[in-house]
Amino acid sequence: MTLTLRQLIDAWGTPEGGAFEPDAPLGRVCTDSRQLQEGDFFVPLVGERFDGHHFLDQLPERHGQAAVVNRSWAQPLPPNLLHWRVDDTLLAYQQLALLHRRSLAQPLVAVTGSAGKTTTRELIRAALAPLGPIQASEGNNNNDVGVPLTVLKADVDHRALVIELGMRGPGEIERLSRCTEPDLAVITNIGTAHIGRLGSREAIAAAKCEITAGLHPKGTVVIPAGDPLLERALAAVWSGRVLRVLLVDDPQVDADLADADLIGAIDGNQLLIGGDRLPLQLEGRHNARNLLLAVAVADRLGVSRKALPGMQVIVPGGRNRRLQQGGLTLLDETYNASPEAVLAALDLLAAQPGRRFAVLGTMLELGERSLELHREVAARAVQLGLDGLVLVDAGAEGAAMAEVAASLPNLQLVSSPEAAAAPLSAWLTSGDVLLLKASRGVALERLIPLLPRL
Repeated sequence: MTLTLRQLIDAWGTPEGGAFEPDAPLGRVCTDSRQLQEGDFFVPLVGERFDGHHFLDQLPERHGQAAVVNRSWAQPLPPNLLHWRVDDTLLAYQQLALLHRRSLAQPLVAVTGSAGKTTTRELIRAALAPLGPIQASEGNNNNDVGVPLTVLKADVDHRALVIELGMRGPGEIERLSRCTEPDLAVITNIGTAHIGRLGSREAIAAAKCEITAGLHPKGTVVIPAGDPLLERALAAVWSGRVLRVLLVDDPQVDADLADADLIGAIDGNQLLIGGDRLPLQLEGRHNARNLLLAVAVADRLGVSRKALPGMQVIVPGGRNRRLQQGGLTLLDETYNASPEAVLAALDLLAAQPGRRFAVLGTMLELGERSLELHREVAARAVQLGLDGLVLVDAGAEGAAMAEVAASLPNLQLVSSPEAAAAPLSAWLTSGDVLLLKASRGVALERLIPLLPRL
C-alpha cells in the first residue's frame, strides 16, 4: 500500500482515538475480521445479514492500525482505537481504492456489458501479459465490494489493471467507474440481462455507459461496431475517443452501416486481422468478437501483435468449457445465462458435428419480458434442428419453452438438474454433443456427474 495516514486526513479530516503519525504508511486494508493481521486498517462493511462493526473489538488484540466507522454506530469503541467517522464505510472503502488507484501509474482497463464480461476480461488479461504482471478481477469480484478489493491488491509491480464492472441496477457502474478512473473502458454488448430490474434495453444501455463517469478525459471507449442503441447511449454521455471493432459476417451487425476502426475475420480456427493471425482459443463467433475487443485494448497499450499468438487464456469454470465424458462431448456453459448468451451457445452447438442436444434452464431477472425471451430461445433451438432438448424449470418459463419446442424429436420438461439425467441417459449415444446452459441460480452443474459415460 502506497498511502499514508495524511491522505486519509485530507479525505476524512482528523481522526479520533489514539495517537498517530501523519506520515506513517497505511497498512493493509482489510474488510474481514477473520483475516485481521498486525498493522491492518479495518473497514467494517454492513450487509443485509452482517455488520462488521461488531468485530471492532478484535482490532486492538490483533494489533490493527486503525479503522473507519459509520457515524451511526453508537456502541462504545475499544479504548485508544484510532478511527475516522464517516457516513458510509462502503463509500469510504471505495474512496480508499480511488486514492490507491491514483497513486499508481499503470493504465486501468474497465470492462462491462450484458454478456461476455468475464471472458473478455480474461482475453484482455492474456493480451496484456507481454507487458508484465497484470492485476485483474477474479471470480465475481465485479461489484461495490469486489472492485475496490481488486484495486487495493494492485502494486507497483503490476503493469496494468483489468477490472470487471458488474451491475444489478442503475448507478452501480457509475460508482465503480468513479472509484477506478479507467484509462480504457470496454463495453462488450447491450443485451437483455437484468431487464427485469431496469425495464428496457435503452435503460440497460444507459447503465452500461455509466462506465464513462470516471473515464479519463483522454481515455478511450472500446465497443463493437454497428449497435445503434449503444451508439446513442454512449453519445449522450461521452464525447471523447471511441474505438469500434467489427467481425466480418457478424449476423448481429449490418456491415454496410458499421463504422469500424479494427476489422477481423474468422478463418478456420484463427482470427485474421489485417496481415496478423491469432488462434481462436475460445469457441464461438461471440468469442471471436470478444477477442477483437481485447486486441483493440492491446493495440492501445502498445502490445505488439507479434506477441499475441502465444497468449494463454484461462476462463473460469462453467464458461466455454469443453469436456469429454467417454464418447460424449459436453459444452459446459453452466455458470450463467442471458438470452444473448444462450443464443450464442446454441449457435456454437449447432456448429458441432454429430447429433446435438441441449439442457436449458431458466434465465433470471427478465421481468415482464421473461416469457417472450424464453420463447425466443426455444425457437432458436427448433430453427437449428437440435436432436433433443431438456428444459429445467417447473414454472411458466419452462412451459412456454416446451410449447415452442414441441416439434423437436426429443423433448422433456423437468423440475431439477438431477431429473435431466434420466431422459439424457435414454437419448444419448457415443459421438453426441450436449450443451448445458442456465442462469447461476439453476445450478445446472449438478447434472454433470450424473451424465452417462458413453
